[in-house]
Amino acid sequence: MNEVPVIVVNFKAYAEAEGTGSLSAAMICESISDETGVSIAVCPAMTELGYVARNINIPVFSQNADPYAPGPSTGWITPSMIKSSGAFGTLLNHSEHRQSMDQISDTIRLCKTSDLRTLVCAESADMASGIAVYSPDMIAVEPPELIGGDISVTDADPKVIANTVESVRSVNARIAVFCGAGVKTGKDVRNALDLGADGVLLASGVVRSKDQKASLLDLVKYL
Repeated sequence: MNEVPVIVVNFKAYAEAEGTGSLSAAMICESISDETGVSIAVCPAMTELGYVARNINIPVFSQNADPYAPGPSTGWITPSMIKSSGAFGTLLNHSEHRQSMDQISDTIRLCKTSDLRTLVCAESADMASGIAVYSPDMIAVEPPELIGGDISVTDADPKVIANTVESVRSVNARIAVFCGAGVKTGKDVRNALDLGADGVLLASGVVRSKDQKASLLDLVKYL
């Protein structure tokens, strides 16, 4: 299994990803990955995490993890629990689920003990460099004002990608850098990689598409 996917598709809590929708979308991502050779990872609905992870062979990420070890932590999602579900990694600090720096640090540490990969979101290059100190596996920069919009960060603010790559790698050159916010087309993906990113994090452009397979094929067509 590839350590660093090129495309990570976050299913969020969209209605399209409820119930069997998560596995259906994940299987489409897997088929495109197999067909094209492009590594694609998925972040299914939280209620479907284990079900999806046990039924596909591409990397599966949780949408969140909490900084708790196994024990009396009712309602929290521990890294150990995520790993035991069959997942490969987890998102942390998404714009829709922020964590403090202490929580990020503690959760990354617990993920490492569970051999769970971490993809931590940051809203700026400065935040990304601060997170890099804790040595996550991946960092995704997502300017919050562009998330869910129709303008890709690669067009609206390309410097933020290049600056994040530079600032993260000045701290730890082994951390992969992703970008997100408005990424929906193959051109957006190609631009992100040309700006130095290792991959992209996206959501609605695939999950809410009327033709998820066609949208994915468009995303990988310049790779």
